[in-house]
Amino acid sequence: MTITRRSAIKAIASAFALPALNPITSVFAQSSPEWTTYEIVTEVNLENTNGAAEAWIPLPLVLNTDYFKTLSIRPEAGDTKVESKIYETPDKQARMLWTKWDKSASAHSVKVAMIVSTRNRHLELSTPNPALKLSKEEQKFWTRATAYLPTDGIVKAKAQECLASLPANATDVDKAKAIYNWVVDNTHRDPKTRGCGQGDVKLMLETNNLGGKCADINAVFVALARSAGIAARDVYGIRIADSARGYKSLGKSGEITKAQHCRAEFYASGYGWCPVDPADVRKVILEETGGLAVTDPKVVAIRDYLFGNWEMNWMAYNYDHDIALPGSKLGKNGVIPFLMYPQAESKEGRFDSLDPDNFKYKITSRLIG
Repeated sequence: MTITRRSAIKAIASAFALPALNPITSVFAQSSPEWTTYEIVTEVNLENTNGAAEAWIPLPLVLNTDYFKTLSIRPEAGDTKVESKIYETPDKQARMLWTKWDKSASAHSVKVAMIVSTRNRHLELSTPNPALKLSKEEQKFWTRATAYLPTDGIVKAKAQECLASLPANATDVDKAKAIYNWVVDNTHRDPKTRGCGQGDVKLMLETNNLGGKCADINAVFVALARSAGIAARDVYGIRIADSARGYKSLGKSGEITKAQHCRAEFYASGYGWCPVDPADVRKVILEETGGLAVTDPKVVAIRDYLFGNWEMNWMAYNYDHDIALPGSKLGKNGVIPFLMYPQAESKEGRFDSLDPDNFKYKITSRLIG
């Protein structure tokens, strides 16, 4: 889909429907049958920039799920020297608004409004459904290694250590729970980490520096799970509302420019994709009411909740790793480990995506239904 100011950006302003994520009915039970709807607006303004430039804004999941759906995406550019299009990666694991300003452009601004609906997730471990299983191709894809998520060497050895005490007939859920508990017990949230971290699991294990933020801690879970043969993935996104569960550290509303948050899932045959979030357990331990002990009832409660549940005051962007931004002039050097922040380039090079005050981007969220 390509749009220009002259060809009426309004052509994609109306809502469009997306197909379901999986054709198989999930056995996830929802804690509430109600969907909650939000409008999220991302604005990018490249100040002190003349001539050709490009920007990439993360958009919601390509495909709908039983807990998240996109109702509309409405881009709006600031002048006539711009071309924008919604770009999906070839494997449809991510999409973005790709905007290009030509060499005569003097203003460089773009805005996109997204309307999404969410509902809370809850894993119901009832009688398994034999139809819920991955194909061989899907299993291979979701256990593959990436640049920052190797599945051999020290990563595989650590996964085997996590599972050493389990019986031979342990299920995928048993194995994932053992890995989840190891991650919660052995990592820590480092407030000095920029953004959400990089998710370089091999480096973290080799240096025994298991501190970081969500993209680091949840990447450890995903890499360990994959190395144990369990399909797993990071889910990159952003907090869009305050938590209704009484945790101030686990929500953000209004201006959410710095509220990006990565979560994780693993696949259990018979149950489908299962939500987890060990990184938010560590966030509660560090930040809630000035810091809490691991044994504090609020920590125990959220630790139990975040294996199999997500409170959906959060918007999912994508699952992708090692992303080559389309049109980037940086070639292989321009590949990013994940897309969770707006990105931009000018003739001077890549903007710092973790510096919204100088890069000049802003993200806001509001409840609309």
